[in-house]
Amino acid sequence: MKRQTFLPEDYRPAEDEPFMNDRQLEYFRRKLVAWKQELLDQSAETLEGLQDSGRNVPDIADRASEETDRSIELRTRDRQRKLVSKIDAALRRIDTGEYGYCEMTGEPISLRRLDARPIATMTLEAQERHERRERVHRED
Repeated sequence: MKRQTFLPEDYRPAEDEPFMNDRQLEYFRRKLVAWKQELLDQSAETLEGLQDSGRNVPDIADRASEETDRSIELRTRDRQRKLVSKIDAALRRIDTGEYGYCEMTGEPISLRRLDARPIATMTLEAQERHERRERVHRED
């Protein structure tokens, strides 16, 4: 069983400490778990809202507007569902010791990037190269 790492409330990962030490890993694990819980809570609210809005609206314009709103909400939830799977993958990388390192180069991903996008799997430079290659292949 893994021991609990103490983490002060105001802790922020710093460049002057060892990269991906226990405190940094715990910080990102908590951040990812909280983000995932927030998404799951929003998803539950959406399901409740969709069940409540199952009423028959006689006005065609109102019905169309309601259907459009529902469609947008479902697309948003689908994106969030995909995001939850990326969060789960990041949590697995924490468990395996791969978190924080670029999957392309093996270099550390900057703490600022991870703080802004905790599911990042590549350094900013590797991500930019990847997107450029994607754009070139898409244009072919």
